Amino acid sequence: MTVNPDEDWNFYWASVTTVRSIFNPSNDHPRLTDNQVINHFPNHYELTRKDLMVKNIKRYRRELEKDGNLLAEKDDYGSYKYLDFIPVTYMMPADYNLFADDFRRDPNHTWIMKPAGRAQGKGIFLINKMSQIKKWSRDGKSVPSAAQPRETYVISKYIDNPLLIGGKKFDLRLYVLVTSFKPLKCYLYRLGFGRFCTVKYIPSTNDIDNMFVHLTNVSYQKQSEDYNSIHGGKWSIDNLRLYLEGTRGKKLTDRLFDEISWIIVHSLRAAAAVITSDRHCFECYGYDIIIDDNLKPWLIEVNASPSLTSTTANDRIMKFKLINDILNIVVPNGDIPDIRTKFSNSSSSPEVLGNFDVLYDEDQALCELNDKDFREQKARGGIVPLISKTGMPFGKTKQSSAWR
Repeated sequence: MTVNPDEDWNFYWASVTTVRSIFNPSNDHPRLTDNQVINHFPNHYELTRKDLMVKNIKRYRRELEKDGNLLAEKDDYGSYKYLDFIPVTYMMPADYNLFADDFRRDPNHTWIMKPAGRAQGKGIFLINKMSQIKKWSRDGKSVPSAAQPRETYVISKYIDNPLLIGGKKFDLRLYVLVTSFKPLKCYLYRLGFGRFCTVKYIPSTNDIDNMFVHLTNVSYQKQSEDYNSIHGGKWSIDNLRLYLEGTRGKKLTDRLFDEISWIIVHSLRAAAAVITSDRHCFECYGYDIIIDDNLKPWLIEVNASPSLTSTTANDRIMKFKLINDILNIVVPNGDIPDIRTKFSNSSSSPEVLGNFDVLYDEDQALCELNDKDFREQKARGGIVPLISKTGMPFGKTKQSSAWR
């Protein structure tokens, strides 16, 4: 039964603005009861704001490095061996001088600028000259005021060697359900998809203003005269995987998707230290991953409210299944939720997972470590199992490795 927000409710699929209001201490909002669940964590933005996501991942790497953890080991060029999954990124205007130094060292590289708090490709542009960033800086100085401070941007090295299919750039939209950050428990949806640009990619410095070449956002590509409303510029993960297995081989394709799972888990662990893991909350994140032509995946951003509107018939079916499967995990059997039993085994039985797979269950992973394993792993730098031995990433039937 549907009710108004001011009536009694058990399950609330709310906007991020509403959730912010509910958890704002200054608002006179009644405290949530044990029988109420809501679809965002109070400070989800620690993962979904572009600047905070990068900040938390950088902090996570520094802390691991400080602890001597082998996960933070670097190669001879100073890059992280295992945690190098976000492009070099600076906050603007705060890091302007750091960016300028980096740009001068490599003046031929293209960079991409994005507003930290906006979505759907709004406000994004590419630069390959310092004069462009200086113009942005000058233009912005006349706008801010005490009441309306200057908008924060992030500027990242552009992945200028993207993997192309049919000559077009694409990225992956993957759905990740998190039911708890402490302990971390997350699920990966098997029915994600690739989002394709409508115009073929040309690695030319003269074409950086044509966003139909560079931005994969469906909301943007729909404006192109080349947009195909039948398939919507989307390709299922299953079809994409078959294509890669046929062109690059099964071994490299399996490794690619293992690395994507690795990226998701570590980005969540990076945010777990600062996100308020309220038991009333769950969240379905939209992960955007770009693959380069070396089959290396890069985390571009994480969306707090991935679009649930459909652009094609297949899209509508997939998103209906997504919502249905989320409900079956969060409120199994359609029962009245009870957060006091949130971490019982009832929600992880196979019959309620649908198209989700358990990607990481921190409690279960720690239980699978016997004392000997634990001592050995600590001696090797404190590496712990990050993907449960019973997990099945992307629907593969074989058991995933618990060790990295």
